[in-house]
Amino acid sequence: MLRGLNHITIAVSDLDRSLTFYTEIAGMHAHVRWDNGAYLSLGGVWFCLSSDKVLPSQDYSHIALDISENDFAPFSAKLRNAGVKEWKANSSEGQSVYFLDPDGNKLEAHSGNLQTRLNSLKDKPYSGLVWL
Repeated sequence: MLRGLNHITIAVSDLDRSLTFYTEIAGMHAHVRWDNGAYLSLGGVWFCLSSDKVLPSQDYSHIALDISENDFAPFSAKLRNAGVKEWKANSSEGQSVYFLDPDGNKLEAHSGNLQTRLNSLKDKPYSGLVWL
C-alpha cells in the first residue's frame, strides 16, 4: 500500500547551474552529486536533479514548497533580487510566489497547508466544489 511521497526528480540541462540554484536560491541541502545528477533534501523531502532533456510543463503542473509566513517576504525578495522569473501571480489563500528554475521547471513557495486551503473554501468555494 502507498504511504506517501518518496522523492521528487526533475530533469535539468546544466547540473552545476541547477545545483547552485536549488542550494543557494531555494535553500536545499545538497548530499551527493555524480556525473548526471545530485541528491538534495528540503525538510523531509528527497529531491533529485537528473541531467536530461528538459521539457517543462506547459500546464499548471508545478512543485509547491512550504515556507513560513515570516520567511515569505525575505524569500520573495531574494528571488526578485536574483532575477528569478515568476510565472504566475498569486490568487489563492495564503502567500505564494510562483517561480521558474533555470530550466523553466515550475515551482511555488506557499505559506499555507491543506487545512488552511480547505478552510478558505468554506468562504470562497471553487466552481462545482463538492465536499467528499
